[in-house]
Amino acid sequence: MKKRVFYTELAYLFGIISLAFGVTFMERANFGMSMVVAPAYVLHRYISLLPGMGWFTFGVAEYTLQLALVIALMLIMRKFRVSYLFSFVTAVWYGYLLDLIMWLIPPLSEDAWGLRIVFFIAGELFCTLGVSLVFHTYIPPEAYELFVSELAKKTGKPTGTVKWIYDICSCIVAVALSFIFFGFGTFVGVNWGTALCAVINGFIIGWMCKVEDRYFDFKDGLKLRKFFEK
Repeated sequence: MKKRVFYTELAYLFGIISLAFGVTFMERANFGMSMVVAPAYVLHRYISLLPGMGWFTFGVAEYTLQLALVIALMLIMRKFRVSYLFSFVTAVWYGYLLDLIMWLIPPLSEDAWGLRIVFFIAGELFCTLGVSLVFHTYIPPEAYELFVSELAKKTGKPTGTVKWIYDICSCIVAVALSFIFFGFGTFVGVNWGTALCAVINGFIIGWMCKVEDRYFDFKDGLKLRKFFEK
């Protein structure tokens, strides 16, 4: 079977758009966010309620936290790379896109269980699709993925192991922030959906990558790969 050409730049574009839709659907479902975005979501929920801080949207919280990650990465690696800077650029346009989609898709009623489940499933599929597409591009992803991959290179540990540790740390941070901001025993952004995502995400992403590789031949449309490798 002849494969269709899928340009890596389009994989990046569609991947980020898919992630923004996925996070929005999961937020509207309100069964728990993925561990990666949970800390930013808790910060958004708390800070946006403070006087004069209504502008601190979920998207703003996302790229603010990712900026801190990029700075931490530069301190750990003791160097600056173009990919580090562009990772933050990715986070910013993803954040604006996330806020736009959040504005377009209204919140759901807590009683709409059926629709909330549909939204959660759709969000999970969009998120995993987005990650699988980003895996096929050379353009720097969001700081979350970049931080994990660079740390794995520095420590010599498997990326999967570093990713697992990072996700667990993110979940602990999100729970701690929930308790600090909203009271002990109150979970914001962390629920059964968070645990489910942690268990199944890796399998779904792996399956999607195999399907994409079976039907598409990912090639660069622009000669920018070496630029981002600096």
